[in-house]
Formats: sequence, structure tokens, C-alpha cells
Amino acid sequence: MGTVRTFSLGVKPQTQSPRRIYVYLPTGYEKSSRIYPVLYMFDGHNLFFDETATFGKCWGIKDYLDSHNIPLVVIGQDCSHIDENRILEYCPYPNRTARWFPKGTVSGERTAEWFVKKLKPACEKRFRIHSDRDQVGIAGSSMGGLMSAYMISAYNDVYSRAACVSTTMDVCHRDIMDLIENSSFLSNTRIYMDFGSNEVKPKKKFAEFVDHMLEMNHAFTEKGCHTFPNVVVNGWHSEATWETIFPLFLEFLYPELF
Repeated sequence: MGTVRTFSLGVKPQTQSPRRIYVYLPTGYEKSSRIYPVLYMFDGHNLFFDETATFGKCWGIKDYLDSHNIPLVVIGQDCSHIDENRILEYCPYPNRTARWFPKGTVSGERTAEWFVKKLKPACEKRFRIHSDRDQVGIAGSSMGGLMSAYMISAYNDVYSRAACVSTTMDVCHRDIMDLIENSSFLSNTRIYMDFGSNEVKPKKKFAEFVDHMLEMNHAFTEKGCHTFPNVVVNGWHSEATWETIFPLFLEFLYPELF
């Protein structure tokens, strides 16, 4: 059975510092000398255990990786739980269109830089994980999906794989598109993206989100990325749905592990 360890890491000048970092170590980690591929994820508190999940339901990642004996380290960063700071910290550009978006200064670029310059080196010192981009992925849902799309574009020399799950599409879509179109992507970049058919109403809004996803997918493919766009039939904006698609995107991102 794999284990989940935790440690704390400062995130200043962001709020709620330090943050808890959750690290899944696969079966056999303690007895081997192997260096493992790694997937960094947003909202670490929602990944492994129901008792730490915001809404009482996690992604079930530990159970899945244990049951299939997959040799992958998964590292999740806890978000800010103060007011609306999670949304602001997981947004790389100012909101331009979404009426629901909270007031305040976005700091997603700072969050991304922290992932690259603070979290990644700290984890590489503590655990036997690869540092080269070919073995490093980034993933998240909702605003975490938006950040994953941003980071695979802005830091393609660091990450070669990304899962952009139920990505929030109505905040800074045009800025993300501009970033993709002006970025240089290395070979062997794999990107999964999806949206659930039950996530938004009415149908016109759902069609708009799917159109954004497909536009983003086209931009990635034009840059030579290997992509997997997916409309999750009967999928909701919830951990219960994300648990069902985790095996799908994991096999796409890390086919060599299957």
C-alpha cells in the first residue's frame, strides 16, 4: 500500500502561510531506490482522503493508485481557505467577463512561480522524484484546471504533461489563448482537458464552455502538443466526477506506466 505524507511550506506573500503539502508515495517506495515520475496537483486536501476534502468527498487517488500498483508520486498543494483567496490565487490574469468573480487582485502568476521555484525544489530534496520535464506533470480542476493550462504553456520547459479538468473557461480565456499562441512548446507535451455535460446551464452556456475548450485544444495541437479533449457525459463539477476520470487522464498522460 502507498502512503501519504505531509509537510509544510511557506507561500508568502500569499495568505495562510505556511501551507500543507500532501505527498502520495507508491507501494514499494520505502524499500526501493527508484526515482519516480511525479504529478503535481492543485487542491491537495481534496485528493486522497474524504475527511480532509472540502465537501466530504475526495478524488480517491490513493485508492486508485494502490489498487493498480502504479509507480507514480502525486503531490498536492493545499489552497488558501480564507474568504475567496483560492480563486484569486488560482487565476493568472485579471477577470474580464465573469460576473461571479470576487473582487481583489489575482495572483496566479505568483502561484505558478511558487510551484516552480519553491514547491518543486523542496519536494525534490525530500523525495526520490524526477526533476526533468519528461517525467513531471501538472493537474487541477476548476480554477486549478485553468492554472494547469497556464502552467503547461508558461513553463513548458518544466512540465511536459497537464490535465486541465473542468477548467473555468469564463474568466480569462482570451489571455490564455494569447499565451498559448505566443508560447514555444517542446516535443512530448501531452495535455488532457475536459468538461462535464452537467456542469453549467443553460445549454447555450454549456456550448460556450465546450467551444472554449475546443478552441484551446486546437491551439495546443497547432503547437504540436498531443491532446485529449473530452466531454464527460453526465459529468458534474465535483470530486465524485473527477474521481471517475482520473484513471482516464492518468493513462493518457503517463502511458508508459500502464
